[in-house]
Amino acid sequence: MVSPHSNGAAPSRLSHRVAVRNERFIYGGLLCWIALLATPAWAQPDFERPPIDYLNAEVNDPVARLAKRIAEGEVALSSDPKFGYLPSVLEALDVPLSSQTLVFSKTSLQLHRISPRRPRALYFNDDVYVGYCQHGDVLEFASTDAKQGAIFYTLSQSDEKEPEFVRDRGGCLSCHASSRTQNVPGFLIRSVFADAAGRPKLGSGTFTTDHTSPFDERWGGWYVTGSHGSMRHMGNVICTDEAHELDRESGANQGELGSYFRTESYLTPHSDIVALMVLEHQTQMHNAITAANFETRQALHQSYQMNELLEREPEFISESATRRIESSADRVLKYLLMCDEFELTDSVAGTSTFAREFAAIGPTDLKQRSLREFDLETRLFRYPCSYLIYSDSFAALPDEVRTRVLEKLKRILDGEDQSETYQHLTSKMRREILEILKATHSDFQ
Repeated sequence: MVSPHSNGAAPSRLSHRVAVRNERFIYGGLLCWIALLATPAWAQPDFERPPIDYLNAEVNDPVARLAKRIAEGEVALSSDPKFGYLPSVLEALDVPLSSQTLVFSKTSLQLHRISPRRPRALYFNDDVYVGYCQHGDVLEFASTDAKQGAIFYTLSQSDEKEPEFVRDRGGCLSCHASSRTQNVPGFLIRSVFADAAGRPKLGSGTFTTDHTSPFDERWGGWYVTGSHGSMRHMGNVICTDEAHELDRESGANQGELGSYFRTESYLTPHSDIVALMVLEHQTQMHNAITAANFETRQALHQSYQMNELLEREPEFISESATRRIESSADRVLKYLLMCDEFELTDSVAGTSTFAREFAAIGPTDLKQRSLREFDLETRLFRYPCSYLIYSDSFAALPDEVRTRVLEKLKRILDGEDQSETYQHLTSKMRREILEILKATHSDFQ
């Protein structure tokens, strides 16, 4: 799912990763195995070469920063008898307990620890995701670096030695760098038809979900707590028949999960529907930002190389590079402004404190309005402009693409751009979003 499934390998090329995966993931990475077979063994992803140099460039993501603080003696992690380092590391990374979501499909690293009776827990904030399995050997981390995208780590749950974050050296990319992650090292939420053991029935198909996904395609293989009226999803249900049909009705509007598994084995009893909806949007919004970052850097790098060959001015940007940057800016804008968002046909409410805590983070304008305010009647957010516009990743976009995104966004919000793509934004919405950004974002002041 969204977090890494590193096996500790350190390959430099994709062909090496294929060999390692084929040895170590006979069933264990059936999803990963299929993803690898779809990729030519001789190919090396562009992001492993300059100017990205994903595996070698220095990173400064939240987990890397925490590791540095631990090494310098500023922070010490403690091991809990029941949960290991999980409570301590969540506190150190400022990841709220209310963000807990639970997934029972065998679609990640420690799949033998995962089943409908022992789901995997996932916790997140704006920039980092933490995966926990009962009796797992490691905690799993997917952490957002402002320049390099998703960086994957594990932390041993053994308390016999000092805690140490181990960065994955490429193994996780077999699933976390594909068309499902917008072809960059990134995050994804998968919805599958899972059997009684949690195994995905791949013949039935799978879905990569975000805010555009139809409600009835979401959360297969996940537990979901919360109300959603007459709408139906794939969560809380096991696929039992040969026709691969789901009894969506039996999994609908669940307020608690005690009938499925021992909820006291987790930090909270929730797998909050609002947290799941935010998670879906956030993962692909991060991917869109990273994709624009990579595409712009690569386009400029290639253009500058051609300048040298053609004896042009060193800073000249070719027409083809300009087109690539423009396209990247447009893709970021579509995610940022929640284009093609699935329209809710009934109201949604979670069971935990997640919605209240998430909205309280702000920032707010003088009228106490925030891009984190929820709607949950017809759409996810009251003001459909992603809160990740405040993220370090957005701020770190190369100027060539970031300037374009901001200029286009201002024209849309001013009402100058009335193109069909943004017709879901009423005049009132545009005005309100612009007022909030002018009060809370330095690029609009």
